[in-house]
Amino acid sequence: MSDILSDPTFTEIRPRLVRLAYRMLGSVADAEDVVQDAYLRWLVTDRDAVRQPAALLRTIVTRLCLNELKSARRRRETYIGPWLPEPIVEADEMESIDDMTLPLMMVLERLSPLERAAFLLHDVFGIGFDDIADALNRDTAACRKLASRARDHIQSARPRFPVTKEHGLEIAAAFFMASRNGDLDSLRSLLRADVMACTDGGGKVPASLHPLIGIAQVMARHAALARAFIESPSSLVRYVVIDGLPGFVSIEGGGIVQTTALQIEEEKIVGIFITRNPDKLRHIGSV
Repeated sequence: MSDILSDPTFTEIRPRLVRLAYRMLGSVADAEDVVQDAYLRWLVTDRDAVRQPAALLRTIVTRLCLNELKSARRRRETYIGPWLPEPIVEADEMESIDDMTLPLMMVLERLSPLERAAFLLHDVFGIGFDDIADALNRDTAACRKLASRARDHIQSARPRFPVTKEHGLEIAAAFFMASRNGDLDSLRSLLRADVMACTDGGGKVPASLHPLIGIAQVMARHAALARAFIESPSSLVRYVVIDGLPGFVSIEGGGIVQTTALQIEEEKIVGIFITRNPDKLRHIGSV
């Protein structure tokens, strides 16, 4: 890593490359590995002959990500329980400056790798289609179609009535207090009827193996958790923004660290995304 710090060109571009790789792969560790691999390739490039270093490095990272997605998707076929992207909290290195939220990243998982790349490069990172065509080794018209198809899939996942950061964190605080104190009436008042809760434990820690759909299932689960919290209390670490959504980091029974992100529409919680898999929380840092 010291070599990277000695190359000012790569140092300047690196955060954007890591964000691109993370948006492509949904994994911080894999994103870091891809960018490190891109740097090694950059080292053996005739850099004096490169007129647009950022474009070349984007191309390298994009192609490495496309290769990585093939094996990543095979791994996810055998993943235990729901899979969620690794949570990025606002204070982390990859603090988001785009409008990609966790639900949008989950929709990206259903796109083809090329659709995903074309959409991210154009709609999120503002790259022109001629440059995208070079990166994907496709013609410009084909890249436009890839991005258009992706946009059609993603449109329904964009928040129609986004809340402000401050108000979102207020709702997150109310959710934490009601769910941990067993105030089920207050908790129910925060949830929309079609709320969905998804927990990623990866088979490493206790977690629901299937998403909970609807307020009845979600409330039944929290009623059971309320009883468990009496014996093993949950403690709040901090309220944060997680992949564009308000939420919090907490320590649960057995010392399990978890992140909870809340999708909110029209003042109600419509999505609860909980990550408990310890392999996905290493980058969160000391709690």
